[in-house]
Amino acid sequence: MKKLVFLMLFFPLIGIAQFKKKNIVKSNKNSLIYSKETHFKNLKQLTFGGENAEAYWSFDDSKLIFQATNENWGQSCDQIYIIDTNNYNLAFEMPKMVSLGMGRTTCSYFMPGDTSIIYASTHLENAKCPHVPERRVNGKYVWPIYDSYDIFISDLDGNVIKRLTKHQGYDAEATVSPKGDKIVFTSIRSGDLELYTCNIDGSNIKQVTNQLGYDGGAFFSNDGRKLVFRASRPNTDEKIKEYKDLLAKGLVQPTEMEIYTCNIDGTDLKKVTNLGKANWSPFFHPSDKKIIFCSNHESKIGFPFNLYMIDIDGNNLEQITYDKKFASFPVFSNDGKKIVFSSNRNNGGTRNTNIFIADWIE
Repeated sequence: MKKLVFLMLFFPLIGIAQFKKKNIVKSNKNSLIYSKETHFKNLKQLTFGGENAEAYWSFDDSKLIFQATNENWGQSCDQIYIIDTNNYNLAFEMPKMVSLGMGRTTCSYFMPGDTSIIYASTHLENAKCPHVPERRVNGKYVWPIYDSYDIFISDLDGNVIKRLTKHQGYDAEATVSPKGDKIVFTSIRSGDLELYTCNIDGSNIKQVTNQLGYDGGAFFSNDGRKLVFRASRPNTDEKIKEYKDLLAKGLVQPTEMEIYTCNIDGTDLKKVTNLGKANWSPFFHPSDKKIIFCSNHESKIGFPFNLYMIDIDGNNLEQITYDKKFASFPVFSNDGKKIVFSSNRNNGGTRNTNIFIADWIE
């Protein structure tokens, strides 16, 4: 989600499994890496059970913040948690929750200084988890876009410091520039799902994109000059009507998305992929010359999803993971030495999606 709200629910691959020691699959570090995954070394599993996704590094790379649904942690929908990057004990202990434990939360990210975080939450409308609609409308897969999402800044003890957005409708999917000066997020305030930037304190909000379709999951380049994001672009009367009808119901159909880049002011907009199907969860390579992302373009039945890397000009596509079902949310550490991502691997045949960390090998 970055980043998309409920990306873990993309096709019924990922469910909530009971968090029990007997369900944990024992593996050594080498067995977690498939034979063709040459960019990974020392791959380790961080979480064990439930739905775990969107793990992002602190500025000093010492911590990870992520969202998870795990009923054995006392929560029935996504909340935000924080761990040290060397904490491999989540098979037996609960991480520190830094959201309020109310509503549904998503899209967390560290703020500059690593003493506060940003995330989206529905808790102002209702302390309970919002209703999850049917995953399919007229036989087609859909995602909910809750109009109760707003973006908040919190300290690391779970205390909300500031409400960043107050506009009616969906505001979520916020990420922070590595330079520590800007935030990018997705909002429906224009009537369509577009990207916006603002200063780190929430001031000086500017609209970045303006084409019909879902623009979301944006991340800054390492030099802070560009954005990479996913977008749908309905281009026929039938698709446009379908998109608008679903959006009016608080839904989007994410099965046709491609990866785009632009300058942070929206200029120099470029379509990077033209693969078909669902391409999303992009993130800049440490060099800013490549993009790693998730795609099911080689799938015949909607899955598997795997990680791919491509040059920013759309050339030299390379497959990175070889999951049999699902791998997504790849994020490089700020020093470029490690990568974190979510995967269905090593889940004992369950639908659990867990977070994995590895050394990155060029």
